Amino acid sequence: MKYFILFALFAFAAAAEDEMHAEIKEMTSDVRADGFEYKLDTTNNIHEEAVGDANGNMHGSYEYISPEGEHIKVTYVADENGYHPESDVLPTPPPIPEAILKAIEYIKAHPPKDEPTQ
Repeated sequence: MKYFILFALFAFAAAAEDEMHAEIKEMTSDVRADGFEYKLDTTNNIHEEAVGDANGNMHGSYEYISPEGEHIKVTYVADENGYHPESDVLPTPPPIPEAILKAIEYIKAHPPKDEPTQ
């Protein structure tokens, strides 16, 4: 549940200053012993939804329009393995250099020999 509150705050903070006075178009929240479901839509194009289970696992998404006018959407899973977001706007690591890829292939093709034990 703490992840959900953090992401809800993030989505609202990401909205432009002049759009912070949006109205809620739809909000549903259903908390049960076996989990929860939550959905929020506002007049300034913020949309959130999340579903969680009794074990603390959850998945959901949030989206908004950035101050630059870009549509931002993030989907995520938060479970015992951590928080796993997916989005086109998240940074990605640079590609592995060709020399490193060749070195990895060479090592795979020529594994080290076992050294004798004394």
